[in-house]
Amino acid sequence: MMSAPIPTYPARIAAKLALAERNVAATVQLLDEGNTLPFIARYRKEITGGLDEEQIRAIEQWLGSLRALDERRATILASIREQEKLTPALEADLLAAETLTALEDLYQPYRPKRRTRASIARERGLQPLADLILAQPRKGEGPETAAQNFLGDDVPAIEDALAGARDIVAETISDHAEVRRQTREKAMRFATLTVTRIEGGVDEKGVYTLYYDYSSRIDRLKPYQVLAINRGEAQKVLRVNVEIPERDWQQAIRAVFPDHPLSPWSAQLKLAAEDGAKRLLLPAIERDLRATLTEQADSHAIHVFGANLRGLLTQPPLAGHVVLGLDPGFRTGCKVAVVDASGKVLETATIYPHPPQKQPHEALATLADLIQRHGVTLISIGNGTASRETEQLVAELIQRLEIKRLEIESSPTANSLQSPNLQSPNLQSPNPHYLITNEAGASVYSASPLARAELPDLDVSLRGAVSIARRVQDPLAELVKIDPKSIGVGLYQHDVNQKALAAALDGVVESVVNRVGVDINTASPALLTHVAGIGPKLAGNIVAHRNEHGAFATRAAVKKVTGLGPKAFEQSAGFLRVRTGDEPLDASAIHPESYTVARKVLKLAGVTLRTPVVERQARLDALRQQKPLRELAAELDTGEPTLADIFEQIVRPGRDPREDVPPPILRSDVLSMDDLAVGMTLQGTVRNVVDFGAFIDIGVKQDGLLHRSQIPHGERLSVGDIIDVEIVSIDKARGRIGLGWPGKGPVDWAVG
Repeated sequence: MMSAPIPTYPARIAAKLALAERNVAATVQLLDEGNTLPFIARYRKEITGGLDEEQIRAIEQWLGSLRALDERRATILASIREQEKLTPALEADLLAAETLTALEDLYQPYRPKRRTRASIARERGLQPLADLILAQPRKGEGPETAAQNFLGDDVPAIEDALAGARDIVAETISDHAEVRRQTREKAMRFATLTVTRIEGGVDEKGVYTLYYDYSSRIDRLKPYQVLAINRGEAQKVLRVNVEIPERDWQQAIRAVFPDHPLSPWSAQLKLAAEDGAKRLLLPAIERDLRATLTEQADSHAIHVFGANLRGLLTQPPLAGHVVLGLDPGFRTGCKVAVVDASGKVLETATIYPHPPQKQPHEALATLADLIQRHGVTLISIGNGTASRETEQLVAELIQRLEIKRLEIESSPTANSLQSPNLQSPNLQSPNPHYLITNEAGASVYSASPLARAELPDLDVSLRGAVSIARRVQDPLAELVKIDPKSIGVGLYQHDVNQKALAAALDGVVESVVNRVGVDINTASPALLTHVAGIGPKLAGNIVAHRNEHGAFATRAAVKKVTGLGPKAFEQSAGFLRVRTGDEPLDASAIHPESYTVARKVLKLAGVTLRTPVVERQARLDALRQQKPLRELAAELDTGEPTLADIFEQIVRPGRDPREDVPPPILRSDVLSMDDLAVGMTLQGTVRNVVDFGAFIDIGVKQDGLLHRSQIPHGERLSVGDIIDVEIVSIDKARGRIGLGWPGKGPVDWAVG
């Protein structure tokens, strides 16, 4: 009887992801041809059936996993074949294994091992005696009689022979794939993980207090608990054990190796099974369980980090502002940098308003002078050490500037305030507002080669203030200069699989950069690096060419860059923007390969890209009413999805999707916990999203916690979201603020 054909990669992936096999097959082919994920998602919709970026990424990941599985399968088959132990049945089982775990279970008996008790017993010729224990004969010689046939110099006594045979049986049971599978499956459901404190373990801040005497069923553990326990174990604070119920492993063994109650060998099998379970099987299953829990927790934490990073990178730019960046600090002072609307550094300074120097008057005077001389319209305060103290200083400064403004407006000859040298504010523009900016990674950037190249004349400590200022002007352009792992919006990011984390976060950065698009005439090498098809080397070549030959007049001019061939141009062109070049379509997300179609659409609609937006929209709507998109696409010899994108881009060429996101909250005054009251509703900014809720900046020193039980079912929060929250609890002693969702009763709240 012929075996069923092994499903192809596309068929297996399609089944896993519930997608059409033809679309998966087309995507696999595009990936294998060297096309980038952003390019496929944006410009090959007709081929993929309109699969989105996340679906294509999932296909790419499954494809990599299946190929890695097959590589391992080939290695295992070769190893067993070399041992001359590959039977047709075993080969069929290996070829049918769908997971790496199943594959390794089948390989376990044939895996090269160090000398074990079982291998020593085999060397002493005790395999036939072990076979009798496994066979459980009801007739013939009993164990003691049969064992006499195996006595010799290496096996002097009957009990030595039986003990050696039991060692072989114990390893056979432990290595059996079905025994391992059943034991593992039962353990994943019913095993208990217990945690105790190691006596003498150092936990000065009591970080792991919750786990000093902790027990939970395996299937009820939360990912963040797994990661916390793992960290406590690594720091030698916690001891972790997995307890698998005896009935579960006994049932798994008996299902494959049943002892026969009427056989004189029954007791020997029971002894071997118990020894094999406790000495070999259960420790192996515990390692497997811990590895699986960690892998699942890693995956979850990486997903959380990626989602938070995406939220941070997609924050809307606050363009057109002259920004004063403040990198707060106590002993070393607060670093100050003023940058113009293009991000150029105008001036830097260091002020010492906080202990130990305590020079608030001088600090206020310096800030007022910088604001008025450079026309600062926005102040960006880093959220690190001394952030809220610095925020209070800035709020006081803004208040004094406003008082001074009112004095001047009412009486131009009014005496100056008796506060530190506050010059007359510029009455042509309002006083600046401020916002708190996530400064994570600023110190990493400051010491990087990129920062040295960009700001060679600035001290390392001042570069951080420049980064904090630029982050509000264009968060994406600035944050791509920093290793994503250093941007603190994750959960245990230093404990998870670093290779998987880096790949996931790089994917997020790539996704956001290409979704937004990049101005090729202003972008830094760091930003260009993440454009589909470019990478670090070509990014450097593009900037070098730009510096030598001037701005690119068209997208096509990029082809002159050394090393940028046809494939790289095809992949990158649609994501590059030339804002004021010779070709108006170069400012849009329309790919050059579709320019001919785009020009035909413009001609049919009777508009150009310089036609007012309202008129353009009306003409295009009229065109679509005259003829369905499908018919128009056939007439223009293009795909319907591509034509739909062309229509959208003609109306809003190169529109930055970040413009659709609510802008950050700008403040002019600071609150304290004394200003809060239970029941008060405030607007806040989501700073971090974790398993147990979200931390919300509501303008006081401490971020409030919106617990997951307070978030309405189906509501998904992202870093940077602006939301209304209600104060539900205030704990001044511990500096904790509990938040709730306004106007929602507990019936609607998601629990767990």
